[in-house]
Amino acid sequence: MAFYYCLLFDVDGTLLDFNAAEDGALRDTLARFSLPNTEDAVSQYHDINNALWAALEQGKVRQDKLVIQRFEKLLAAFGVQGNPVEINDYYLTQLSQRADTFPGAEEALEELAEVATLAVVSNGVEKVQAGRLEKSGLGRFFDGVFVSGRVGATKPARKIFDTALNTLGIENRKKVLMIGDSLKADIAGGTGAGIDTCWCNFRGAVLPEGAPQPTYTIQGYEELLRIVMEEEELANAGSKEKRHQL
Repeated sequence: MAFYYCLLFDVDGTLLDFNAAEDGALRDTLARFSLPNTEDAVSQYHDINNALWAALEQGKVRQDKLVIQRFEKLLAAFGVQGNPVEINDYYLTQLSQRADTFPGAEEALEELAEVATLAVVSNGVEKVQAGRLEKSGLGRFFDGVFVSGRVGATKPARKIFDTALNTLGIENRKKVLMIGDSLKADIAGGTGAGIDTCWCNFRGAVLPEGAPQPTYTIQGYEELLRIVMEEEELANAGSKEKRHQL
């Protein structure tokens, strides 16, 4: 079984349950600014936000524009006046304070950090991801955090992966694994960067026809441990030294 010495992790939908965090932060924001706070209003936001993030992955919009445009469009859909910059700032602050980890994530990272270099590669907003990683307690496991806004490139672009690996001093890409929930950003992106990929399919979705093919698919973190480490190596993980490359 393969043994990877560098593991790149996505954040939202991979380490942290973004859906729960997003829903709570959005509800608080709508209430704070006296905006419609119904299921239909939340659905409208998701439609707008998802379309903009898809455009971001295609290089059609910048992230700093996206976060404002989503609330501009939402206000227009509601037919009300408001300050989208102020609303977005409040929303991001609320979001940064919410950090629900997926079951088994912390325990797996603790094991994996003993034998591999761990890093985050994320398209998320930098201050949000930094806040959520700190609040979750997961930040201590990572040797680097590479967020698209700071790097100047968005997954699936190869540049963000290259930047992470070059900064970490990783040369052997055969020993690198990208772990994430997005088939386009994480799986296609990782494949394009010449590294193996692991699709976090925690909700039991069916892989769409024609979708990028991951090297592995997992539905829980215990499966990731089995992929990265042989059973006897897992048992002795605490005594192993971290190795960056063959």
